[in-house]
Amino acid sequence: MMGWISISFALVAAFIVHPMASHAHGKGIYQSKADAQQRASEIGCTTVHQNNGKWMPCADERELHRQLRKQ
Repeated sequence: MMGWISISFALVAAFIVHPMASHAHGKGIYQSKADAQQRASEIGCTTVHQNNGKWMPCADERELHRQLRKQ
């Protein structure tokens, strides 16, 4: 019984501690190139890139994350 409680607590704590990591891509992927370009200009990037048929701000994900950390 205590083992399940400990595991459950650890899982909940992991989601509380790292909520932004799980939401970063959801907020950074756009259906249209224009939407990605708009967000790119808001965060300081000048280009956009494709990722699995969708659009993301910045030249690549590394630059995107670097710009987001500056916010």
